[in-house]
Amino acid sequence: MLYVGVLQFTLEIPYAESLKDKRNAIKALKDRLRRSFNVSIAEIDDLDSATVATLGAVVAGSDTQNLNSTMDHLINELTEWRDGTLVDHQLEIISPQVDQ
Repeated sequence: MLYVGVLQFTLEIPYAESLKDKRNAIKALKDRLRRSFNVSIAEIDDLDSATVATLGAVVAGSDTQNLNSTMDHLINELTEWRDGTLVDHQLEIISPQVDQ
């Protein structure tokens, strides 16, 4: 059965003085998270703010225990990110409804 983990999170990047600074920091973070956790990730909100970024990360798998573990590691990585601060996050594991 397919399960999908969805993580929406908001980061504050206090040193960013322009959208270009923010984009550079976010691009480096997204590249690292893609390599480390094999997640799809995109900036989804706060596009016009130079110091705040809201992103979404999605990972698919066949068991919720592995998805939860991956997402927990991802959240830990975001908490330890040196270029900014994790301000907020929401995690949801979606499973298909089985018709019987």
